Amino acid sequence: MSLTNTFETTVLTWLLTASSATRPTAWYIGLFTAAPSDTGGGTEVSGTGYVRKAVTFTVTGDTASNSAAVEWPVAGGSWGTITHLAIFDAVTAGNMIGYATLTSAKTIATGDVFRIPLGDLDVTLD
Repeated sequence: MSLTNTFETTVLTWLLTASSATRPTAWYIGLFTAAPSDTGGGTEVSGTGYVRKAVTFTVTGDTASNSAAVEWPVAGGSWGTITHLAIFDAVTAGNMIGYATLTSAKTIATGDVFRIPLGDLDVTLD
């Protein structure tokens, strides 16, 4: 996962200065059909039934993994081909924290459900 420029600044402020940095208290996964970047952007899904989903993490060593399965509602229409995801600090709007390319793109048609099984979303710092 790549951190956005905004969140890289937050991490560096917290880590290497005496200034305080406000960290998020909740995290949400957004799905994308076009790649976001370090400055945000990309094309977040906007199809019928789509919402960002809350996620919680468990940290072991240098890896954080989703501590519960994450499942979106049944798609009420085509969501397109999901190629990326991003972590946000709000269910709508808010700040993009980081983003990643899916290992395998997934086309979501009417009636489909997008799922991330327990432990399948890994965030590492290297």
